[in-house]
Amino acid sequence: MTRESDILERLYTLNAIGVALSTERDLPTLLERILEAAREFTRADGGTLYRVEGDTLVFEVLRNDTLGARMGGRSGSPITFAPIRMYGDDGAGNHSMVVVHAALTGETVNIADAYTAEGYDFSGTRAFDAKTGYRSQSFLTVPMKDHDGRVIGVLQLINARDESGTVQAFDEHVQHLVESLASQAAIAINNRQLIVQLEQLFEALINLINTAIDEKSPYTGGHCERVPALTTLLADAVARTGDGPLADFTMTDADRYELKIAGLLHDCGKITTPVHVVDKATKLQTLFDRIALVDTRFEVLLRDAEIAHLKGELDADAYAARCAQLRADREAVRAANTGGEFMSDEKIAAMKRIAGYRWRGPDGAERDFLDADELENLCIRRGTLNEQERQIINHHITMTIRLLEQLPWPAHLRNVPEYAGGHHERMDGKGYPRGLTREQMSVQARVMGIADIFEALTASDRPYKPGKTLSESLTILGRMKLDHHVDPDLFDIFIREKVWLEYARRFLPESQIDAIDWTKIPGVSPELAAELMRGDAP
Repeated sequence: MTRESDILERLYTLNAIGVALSTERDLPTLLERILEAAREFTRADGGTLYRVEGDTLVFEVLRNDTLGARMGGRSGSPITFAPIRMYGDDGAGNHSMVVVHAALTGETVNIADAYTAEGYDFSGTRAFDAKTGYRSQSFLTVPMKDHDGRVIGVLQLINARDESGTVQAFDEHVQHLVESLASQAAIAINNRQLIVQLEQLFEALINLINTAIDEKSPYTGGHCERVPALTTLLADAVARTGDGPLADFTMTDADRYELKIAGLLHDCGKITTPVHVVDKATKLQTLFDRIALVDTRFEVLLRDAEIAHLKGELDADAYAARCAQLRADREAVRAANTGGEFMSDEKIAAMKRIAGYRWRGPDGAERDFLDADELENLCIRRGTLNEQERQIINHHITMTIRLLEQLPWPAHLRNVPEYAGGHHERMDGKGYPRGLTREQMSVQARVMGIADIFEALTASDRPYKPGKTLSESLTILGRMKLDHHVDPDLFDIFIREKVWLEYARRFLPESQIDAIDWTKIPGVSPELAAELMRGDAP
C-alpha cells in the first residue's frame, strides 16, 4: 500500500469514527472507542486516555497489547492508579511530566525515544520497564480540546509499529490525524457530559418539585420514589415476556428513561393540592382534628347529666344509663372518625341520632351536637375524604396533565404526559380524568396504574391507614382485575413474574410480607396458583 493510499484510508476511517463517536451515549464506552481508534491509526502497542478533573489527570482507559493490559472503559478491569497532580505544592505546573505538559499547554508532544529525550522526566517509565521487561520507546501525547479550546483530556500513545511490527517514531502525518481525532473526541466527550449534566439538572428539578410536595405531605416523597421503581420492575417483566398478548412489547434504554421520568412526575399536580386534604388522617380533620371539639361536647353533656342528677332531676339508674349511653356514643364517634372501617347503614343512623343531641354553647344558646359538616364527614362510607375533598384530590391528576403538557418535551420524552397522566384511568373507561379505555392507553400508562395502586395498598407511611400485607394487597388487586379496573394481562405478568415479591423485598418491612394462599387470590387462574404454590414462599 502506498503512503498516499494509506493516509487516504485513514482519513476515511477518521470520518467513520467521527460519526460513530457522535452517536455513542455511554461515556466509558466512548472513551474506550477513542483510545482504540487512535491506536488503530498509529498501530500503537499501547495507550492511555486521561480526563482532566480539577487540578488532576484521572486515568480513564489503559491498553497495552504486549503486556496484555486492559484497564478502564467498558471492557477492562478497574484502574487503581492514583490521579496525576498537575501542580506542585508551590503552585507551579508539573511540566516535567509529558502528559501534564500537554494538558497545561495544549501542545502535542511527539517523542521518538523516551530514553534519549531531553526536557521531560521519564524515570518512572524506566522503572516500569525494568520491572516488567517492557521497552517504552516512542510517545505521542495529544491534548483533547473542546469547542472552547479548553483541554478536557489527554490521549497518550506508546510504541508506534510499522507493518512488520517494528517499533518506530510516530509519523508526522499520522500525528495530524490523531490530533484531528482528539479534537472530534473532545467535542463528543463534552457533548456527552453536557447531556448528562442536563439530565442530572432535569432530574434534580423533578426532585425539587417532589421535595416541595414532600414538605406539604411527608409520605408523598416516598410515594414518588417507590412508584417509578415498581413501574420499572413491571415494565421490565413485561418486556421479558415471550408469549401472550404482550409478547411484542419491548423497551430500549431510552424507553426506560422516559418511563422513569413519567414515574417521578406522575403526582406533580399535588403541588396545588391543599395540605389538609392530602394528609387528611381522620374524617373530622381540617387544619386540626375536630374530634377534640366533639369530645369536649360529650364532657359538657356528661356534666349536664351529673348536674341534673345532683338536682334530683335524674335518679341514680337514669343517671348511670345516661352516662353509659354518652360514653358509648363517644366511642362510636371516635371509631367512625378514624375511617378504618366501612360505615354501614346502622352506623350512619347512629351518627345521625348522636347529631340530634342538644347542648348549650358558650353563648348560652342550644344547638345540635354535630353541625352539618361534621355529620357529613362522620358518615363517609369509606376512608376519610368527603365527596368535595375527593374531587380536590382527583384534580391533582388533571393538574399533572396540564402542567406536563405545557412543557416542550424533546422527542425521546414526548410520551411523559400520557404515561404520567393515565395512572388513574380504568380499563372499562370509568376512571379519571379522561375516562379512557384500555385500548386508548399505552402499555406504559397501564403499567403505572398497577404500580400506583399496589404502592398505595402496601405503603405504611400514610397518615390515614396502616400498610396492608402482601396477601391483603394482592387480594384487592385481584378484585380490581375482575372489576375491569386494572389491565388483566399486566396483572397476570405482575403475579407470574413475581414482581410483587421483588418489590416487597426492596421496600416492605418483614411484618407485611406474609404467606399467600394463591387459591384465594381473585383473578389468579388455578394453573398459575398451583405453579406459585409449588414455588418458594415469600
